[in-house]
Amino acid sequence: MTRPQATMIGFVAVLLWSLLALFTVGSAPTPPLLLNAICFAIGGTLGLIWVAATGELQQLREVPLHVYAFGTLGIFGYHALYFSALRLSPAAEAGLIAYLWPLLIVLLSSLLPGEHLRRGHVLGACLGFGGAALIILGGDGAGFDPAHLPGYGLALACALTWSGYSVLSRKLGAVPTSSVVVFCLASALLSAGLHLAVEDTVWPDGPLGWASIIGLGLGPVGLAFYVWDIGVKQGDIQMLGTASYAAPLLSTMLLVLTGIASATWSLGLAAVLISGGAALAARASLSSGQVDRR
Repeated sequence: MTRPQATMIGFVAVLLWSLLALFTVGSAPTPPLLLNAICFAIGGTLGLIWVAATGELQQLREVPLHVYAFGTLGIFGYHALYFSALRLSPAAEAGLIAYLWPLLIVLLSSLLPGEHLRRGHVLGACLGFGGAALIILGGDGAGFDPAHLPGYGLALACALTWSGYSVLSRKLGAVPTSSVVVFCLASALLSAGLHLAVEDTVWPDGPLGWASIIGLGLGPVGLAFYVWDIGVKQGDIQMLGTASYAAPLLSTMLLVLTGIASATWSLGLAAVLISGGAALAARASLSSGQVDRR
């Protein structure tokens, strides 16, 4: 597989993740850990069927345990934080803060061995975080609301979690993508155990709720992980980071079109700032020859 092909495959994950906020809102009032458990079980089971059909089960036995621990904590941690953030704060604002991870991927990947942080990276980071600040302070015109601060904090934490997982995955290029099956199934078990310990069981509300959860398990919390793994390991990770900002724009557009979020000037300006910041950081990498060519 060529580098451009792997990058395009990775971008499929971006398109799927643009549905994450919409489906998560539709899955209410299912608590975050139970939602994690169901979705990861769907995505992991489908992956297991694929691995068995392609005869790659033996590869799973050869993957070190620390790799499984790393992948499980990355995938489980991000989504537990993400689903919780959307339960504690407005979906559009929390979603855009969480989508600081593409910008963080560009910045963190520039710090990998042989890479350097340039002025454009710093300016891009300032624009991106400025957009996040505008979301928190502006919202839907209601101003700063301390009641939503815990949700904003969880959204920022999940951005840090996913960017770290993605960049560190670059160093695991020899680990087969089939290992994601174990990441998902282990995340499902971990989520189920914690759900029983700390949450009340609340099942989806009717057909729409179940359809949203199935949609999550098939796409944003299923296929997306497999294609993303191919992209960050074999493709251009900095370009993927930049291209990933199509996801919050599409995600917010879907929330507005479905009436979940309002089309306010602050939300639109925040999206432009965050996207522009990512593009500026990636341009700095390209112009200085710092994009990973391995």
